[in-house]
Amino acid sequence: MTPEPGRDTVRWIDERAGASPALKAALRYVFPEHWSFMLGEIALYAFLVLIGTGTFLALFFQSSTADTTYHGSYAPLFGERMSLAYDSTLRLSQDVPAGLLMRQTHHWAALVFVAAIVAHLLRVFFTAAFRKPRDITWAIGVTLLMLAVLEGFLGYSMPDDLLSGMGLAIAYGVAMSIPVVGANVAFLAWGGEFPGGHQFTTRLLTLHVFLLPALIATLIALHLAGVIRNHHTQFPGPGRTERNVVGTPAWPAYALRSLGLLAATAAVLFLLGGLVQINPIWQWGPYEPYLATNGAQPDWYLGWLIGGLRIMPPLEIHFAGLTWIPNPFWGGAAFPLVVFGLLYAIPWLDRRLTGDRSRHELLDRPRDNPQRTALGMAFFSWVALVFFAGSADRILIRFGIPYELQIWFARAAVFVVPVIAYLVTLRICRELQRSDAHPLRGWSGRRVRRTPAGGFAVVEASATAAGDDVSQQPWTSSDSAGERLMRGRRS
Repeated sequence: MTPEPGRDTVRWIDERAGASPALKAALRYVFPEHWSFMLGEIALYAFLVLIGTGTFLALFFQSSTADTTYHGSYAPLFGERMSLAYDSTLRLSQDVPAGLLMRQTHHWAALVFVAAIVAHLLRVFFTAAFRKPRDITWAIGVTLLMLAVLEGFLGYSMPDDLLSGMGLAIAYGVAMSIPVVGANVAFLAWGGEFPGGHQFTTRLLTLHVFLLPALIATLIALHLAGVIRNHHTQFPGPGRTERNVVGTPAWPAYALRSLGLLAATAAVLFLLGGLVQINPIWQWGPYEPYLATNGAQPDWYLGWLIGGLRIMPPLEIHFAGLTWIPNPFWGGAAFPLVVFGLLYAIPWLDRRLTGDRSRHELLDRPRDNPQRTALGMAFFSWVALVFFAGSADRILIRFGIPYELQIWFARAAVFVVPVIAYLVTLRICRELQRSDAHPLRGWSGRRVRRTPAGGFAVVEASATAAGDDVSQQPWTSSDSAGERLMRGRRS
């Protein structure tokens, strides 16, 4: 008999650990077939690359703002006074073998990690995979997104270069703007007034390297456990019901495919790290509170927060001679709280709007619930507009569009564009419901035949096979534009 690798592995482990039932269940676990289910795996594999490259970087980084003089190989900054944090990051980029590759790969992996989580959450929302019993899994995913953004910001802030220092200055201002407790929170976090004490960079390192990665890894494990416990959802199709899962078993087919995706994700990230420059801190120079740089931009996942700060009108709450709510609070704290609050509330809001409290194993296509899809597109367009407002200064430099004009346009668009997105999406979904056609897949036309009189007639598939003539049929609202053109020529 031909040996079976999966069965032999299970037997070998079972003889030593008695784990045969669990391993058999794991190897027989069925994964449904659809490309969009891979988005979550890309996030997982980007996180693994982050752990590996981050471990390498931690061996060389010094988390201290103590002054030192740079004597490395980068000539333009030779002899300059800077912090140990910036000095170690600069040496890591210029002198340590493969240091720049690891640092840039780490940065690209962080960007892809957040992007994959966002794409995965969008897929889950628009297919209604957040419904019972997966609402807790949805909440874990939203928490992962929030922690990933915070983790990226902390890592981006650690080198103590001019760009990261400006980001920390903005964060300090937002923390100070929190009503009542803002000053105390900022003072405790920074260890004093901005730019903070020497222990601040150490706190960033502790959070970025130890606490948040451990918390993210724990949430990923809980997320995967929830997926396995409730099984994967799947799109409706032949043989698929609420009681089964049609797809590929974990071993060997899906495991090999998943390992291939892991290798491809890591390869792309390392290619980006080696070929595409990102965050060249030697160009920014060390951070000084009295210095700034024009056109400074944070990583993409912080663009929506910068946009919120920029387009917010000068609104402040004053009472009894005191400023209770400063302006930075609205765009820097209230806006992200509203966004994440709505994300957490989506399963509850969906139950309230639809009245559906039953368990679901089959996914919805976006068209199956036009109201949900339209509301989701309105919310997404609202956040996206604020996101693009964060690049107003770059648009000014590249295209010459006045900064003030962009801000006023964004302030009006955040109220108008979501309404337009809602109405357009609602119309598209209802049209797709009526036609039941996939807009990007398959052939949605009909066969036509030239008649002896010189016109054209629609031919059914069965009639084409039999070679019979078919009488002319009147077109309906679901006919394509080409059919209407043919009928117009015939008449």
